[in-house]
Amino acid sequence: MKKLLCVICSLMIGFAAYAQKLPRVKILATGGTIAGKGASADRAAYKAGSLPIKELIDAVPGIDKVAEISGEQISNVGSQDMTVDIWIKLNKRINEIFKNNEADGIVVTHGTDTQEETAYFLSLTSRYDHPVVLTGSMRPATAISADGPKNLYDAVTVAASPNSKGRGVMVVFSESIFDARGVEKISTTHVDAFKSPNAGPLGQVYDGKVVFYMHDLRKANKSTPFDITGLDKLPNVVVAELFADAPSTAIDAYVASGVDGIVVSGLGNGNINKANTEAVMRAVAKGVAVCRGSRVVSGRVTLYDETDDAKLGTFVADDLSSQKARILLMLGLTQTKDKKTLQQYFFTY
Repeated sequence: MKKLLCVICSLMIGFAAYAQKLPRVKILATGGTIAGKGASADRAAYKAGSLPIKELIDAVPGIDKVAEISGEQISNVGSQDMTVDIWIKLNKRINEIFKNNEADGIVVTHGTDTQEETAYFLSLTSRYDHPVVLTGSMRPATAISADGPKNLYDAVTVAASPNSKGRGVMVVFSESIFDARGVEKISTTHVDAFKSPNAGPLGQVYDGKVVFYMHDLRKANKSTPFDITGLDKLPNVVVAELFADAPSTAIDAYVASGVDGIVVSGLGNGNINKANTEAVMRAVAKGVAVCRGSRVVSGRVTLYDETDDAKLGTFVADDLSSQKARILLMLGLTQTKDKKTLQQYFFTY
């Protein structure tokens, strides 16, 4: 009897030791379609951010075998209502989790409208390079063939993988793994909604296997100077998108409202028509930092092409989308107003 008890105890200790080997993944929920609820399974209409984090986790069979899961609700909004305040809150919580060794990896559930922006913001402000994986869905949780449970399972798998160490913030969607800097939403309705137009995905996750075949060489996470610890607000930076025969109304109005910076989402290689060139000159003269971006989905904006940036007083977004250029300029202005330094940020981060 004593021997049997010893065997049972040994087995229990062994099982406990095995269970403890599972990586710890904390899921931080912010809302979005993945937490959406509709009136019926066969209709597109739904309300984002309706379900709490526990229901999201419970809807994914086998997720508890991938990692030791815990969850927290950071916010519960559709990502069209994502705010800088929520970004700051999310950033502080992520840094706190890793500082206190509360988890080995983090998954952030998020609406798809602004998911790429949140990912890039976190990649610039996180002080740790532990895996942080954002995911969401194109279909609400109540829809036929909801894609949220699979995306969440894959995101946890990536966050728990030893191959993800040192890679920082990523986006996992439809079995692809993307770096936070390059990923863009490219479809309004399709479930395969994200791509990296300039570089492609970092890797793939399929059947519980995580495979990386690229590494982003841009500096991120603790290698950036953008430690926002102690900040509760950021400089006010906006985007002004141009089009054929665009008037200067938007730029002039933004300057009058007192913004700190403007990203001009220009034509082609960041080109600006005459009316807005004059508006940019007025903005620069008033101390507003102006970055030339582009509305084109891929490629880069280059210095001194059709535009004389030295004369105009502008700098360029390189290959960042205009919405991401806004984020980098927002954070850059917490450090400096020097145009040469700001330009170097765009070439480095």
